[in-house]
Amino acid sequence: MVLSDRSIREELAAGRIVIDPHDLRDVQPASVDLHLDRKLLVFRNSRLPYIDLRQPLPDLMETQEIPEDAAFILHPGEFVLASTLERIALPHDIVARLEGKSSLGRIGLLIHSTAGYVDPGWNGHLTLELSNVARLPITLYYGMRIGQISFLRLTTVVDRPYGSKELGSRYQGQTDPTASRAHIDFDQRRAR
Repeated sequence: MVLSDRSIREELAAGRIVIDPHDLRDVQPASVDLHLDRKLLVFRNSRLPYIDLRQPLPDLMETQEIPEDAAFILHPGEFVLASTLERIALPHDIVARLEGKSSLGRIGLLIHSTAGYVDPGWNGHLTLELSNVARLPITLYYGMRIGQISFLRLTTVVDRPYGSKELGSRYQGQTDPTASRAHIDFDQRRAR
């Protein structure tokens, strides 16, 4: 079941759900608003002829920061990785869903392509997959409300939470936007 605002506040107060920093004014009826952090990973399409999922891609993206007093301009069709200002940590019996803000979706800003699911045991800042599907550029500002997270209680505690050694969790503890580590699947197959 989805946690209500009352249950979210109780879980935050008990320290079972961690949102750091958090402001209780960001708690909505069944979610919590999250904010955009400063660092972005921007694609540099001219550096590689294509994306090979079997290879690490250290030269494909470069870090940029949103200035304190200016906007980052996300042009139509552009895709960048960003992260939440907040660190999120979940207990072993709660899963979370990351969703965009309706006000941003109505102007063509999508905050995730597929990475809207946050596993029990997660601890770190969430990487956002920002896409502009509008025909006009969109301004992004450090600290702006960028999405919302809702929480669902599981039927039982999970046997293997995210971050467990046997799962090989790739993004546990991330503090900045983190590029794809899809190549690890191929590395593991080759090592067998």
